[in-house]
Amino acid sequence: MSLREAIQYSLMILLYLFLQIFFMRNMVLFNYAFCFIYIAGVLLLPADIDRMYLLLIAFGIGFTVDVFSNTFGMHASATVLIAYIRPFLIHFQMKSKGAERAEVGIRTQGFGAFVSYIFPLVLLHHSVLFLMEINHFGMILYTLIRIGASTLLTTLLIILLELFSKR
Repeated sequence: MSLREAIQYSLMILLYLFLQIFFMRNMVLFNYAFCFIYIAGVLLLPADIDRMYLLLIAFGIGFTVDVFSNTFGMHASATVLIAYIRPFLIHFQMKSKGAERAEVGIRTQGFGAFVSYIFPLVLLHHSVLFLMEINHFGMILYTLIRIGASTLLTTLLIILLELFSKR
C-alpha cells in the first residue's frame, strides 16, 4: 500500500468516525433502527491488509466509538470480531469466484458480491452488539427486531456511501 492510499484510507476512517460520533449516534428510526456507519471503515479497507494491522485498526475504531458513547468496550469487541472474520469471508468469496486477487468495493466486486460480503459482517456486528446489552430474555423479540432493522439501515447506508464515493 502506498503512502497516498494509506492517507486516503485514514481520512476515510476519520470521516466515518466523525459521522458516527456527531450525527449517527443520535439517529434512530422508529426506536428500532440504529446506524453504525463506523464499521464501514473496517469493511472497506483493502483485502490484502495484514491481519494484525486490521485487528488493531478495528480495535482503535471501536474503542473511539466506545469512548464517545460510554459503552465500555462493546463496540470495540464487536468491531474486532468482524475484523477477525473478514479475511475468511473474503477468501471464501475469492475462492468461489475463481479470482486470484480480491478487491473490496461495489465497483470491483459488483453489487451482489458486495452485498453478500458486507451483509453477514454487519449482521454479526449488530447481533453481538445488541445481544451484549440485553438485560433479560423478555427483551429478546425487541432485540431481534433491533438487530434486523439496524442491519438493514447500516447496510443501506454503506451501499449508498460506496456508490457515491470516488474510489
